[in-house]
Amino acid sequence: MGQPEQPESGAAAGAGPVGTRADTGPVEVGAGAGSRKRRIGVGMVGYAFMGAAHSQGWRTVGRVFDLPCRPELAAICGRDPDAVRAAADRLGWAAAETDWRDLIARDDVDLVDICTPGDSHAEIAIAALAAGKHVLCEKPLANTVEEAEAMAEAAEQARARGQVAMVGFNYRRLPATALARKMVADGRLGALRHVRVTYLQDWLVDPGFPLTWRLQRELAGSGALGDLGAHIVDLAQHLAGEPLVGVSALTETFVRERPLPAGASSGLSAAGGSGSGLGAVTVDDAALFTGRFASGALASFEATRFATGRKNALRLELNGERGSLAFDLERLNELSFHDHTEPGVSAGFRRILVTEPDHPYLEAWWPPGHGLGYEHSFVHQARDLATAIATGVAPEPSFADGLRVQRVLAAVEESAAKNAVYTPVLSVTATDSDPAAPSAAASASSV
Repeated sequence: MGQPEQPESGAAAGAGPVGTRADTGPVEVGAGAGSRKRRIGVGMVGYAFMGAAHSQGWRTVGRVFDLPCRPELAAICGRDPDAVRAAADRLGWAAAETDWRDLIARDDVDLVDICTPGDSHAEIAIAALAAGKHVLCEKPLANTVEEAEAMAEAAEQARARGQVAMVGFNYRRLPATALARKMVADGRLGALRHVRVTYLQDWLVDPGFPLTWRLQRELAGSGALGDLGAHIVDLAQHLAGEPLVGVSALTETFVRERPLPAGASSGLSAAGGSGSGLGAVTVDDAALFTGRFASGALASFEATRFATGRKNALRLELNGERGSLAFDLERLNELSFHDHTEPGVSAGFRRILVTEPDHPYLEAWWPPGHGLGYEHSFVHQARDLATAIATGVAPEPSFADGLRVQRVLAAVEESAAKNAVYTPVLSVTATDSDPAAPSAAASASSV
């Protein structure tokens, strides 16, 4: 999810040395007896929900994983001087700024981590890349395809200078979903036939919940579609190893006016003021769409913030010719796997407990059977990005990946506006297949 506060304005990556800056280059600091590690100074814009989650990742990663560099929490930025200083003290940041431009200009900041609402992503990211910084940007990449295109272009130019840019799709970094990707890539499911994904929450069911920034198109871009749908589109394309090429969609806004907030809100919680009046909700409350992958596999997606009783329920299933995989975020240390090559008398779904030290990310954590949680995905995100900067391997998901998701979201909105007319997803690169001929795209095996 994006950062729940008002905007400032209204395993590996990148070529080049660690912490490269336009002026001074990498800085090295002591890292134990007889060793020195490159320092990466992190500057974060935003400090609410996602800011706290990203801070947890940066604060913890070097204490768990043996990294080739040393991330340091240099400075955090927010508009309110008292609030951002309190956040810096609470979350472990060395300094606080009230203008993101000042944060970018700091000599001790090598990486800019953007945790603001979507309307400010493009401006901050492009400025940071132009200043020679690496960038991590929360999902969705931007509010529009045009903004995402500009960001992807800026990232490509920065890549040639040795900088890296990555999107924060943290659900890729759960050990169970990382294992699922490996199993699909290893051919355990064979040719893919179906993908079905749901992401269900209920925090907007009360019509008295106030009009926070997440419900305003000019700040959030879209509603459940961008907030939740971006996650499941990215995860589905990542696990399938191929892009969506077309969609047919419906969206709905169930509560079209809400009380104006009485004061500051955190996006997922707020209070309406007595007699404060009503404001228009300008985003979707729910999105339901089907899609087609490049290989011809079919998909279904549901994203809503009106599923009573569901707090953060993300579920995914992939069916292939040789087997099936299923994942449930509420049981995030598990996968369900069916091997269809086994004899029918003994075949069926079985539980894989993803806690072994040779499972993805788990070599540095606890003994088998001791599960991880939601916050660990941000530690793994920090590990992958720091390792990417140090080793010179392009990051995933890249800004180009974020642009690909943005194009799917745009196609969903276009289809919904036309009463579910099938709408092709505009290709990001020439390697994406012709939507009119999905069977010809079987070779598009990676995103």
